[in-house]
Amino acid sequence: MEANSKTSIRIEALVNAPVDKVWNYWNQPEHVTQWNNASEDWHTPKAENDLRTGGAFTYRMEAKDGSFGFDFGGIYDEVKKHELISYTMSDGRKVKTTFEAQGNTTRVTTVFDAENENPAEMQKQGWQAILNNFKAYTEKN
Repeated sequence: MEANSKTSIRIEALVNAPVDKVWNYWNQPEHVTQWNNASEDWHTPKAENDLRTGGAFTYRMEAKDGSFGFDFGGIYDEVKKHELISYTMSDGRKVKTTFEAQGNTTRVTTVFDAENENPAEMQKQGWQAILNNFKAYTEKN
């Protein structure tokens, strides 16, 4: 399937924190392991991140009961500090996240190519749940 025929999904959140804090919490492994899950029964025990164009990241996502786990990762296509992160996942799908500073708040928007195994709405809900977790973690810490 060609990239331009894929469905794109958009999620966003307005985080009540300045862009420098949002950027750090989004990218630093010690923070990623605290927020990168869609539900309470999942966690990210390990995160590695080489945040630069051409760099790679890998997040190990697992069910807390040990029943299932997978590596989520990609290669960065473009990184503009406090503004933009775009990457290509290992399956070739593209993801673009923008950070829009609005005083003491930051709008985080992610647009990603849907995969073909699960319904788009289910994918949107899962990614939005992770983004909502990020928002909650960043605002309370």
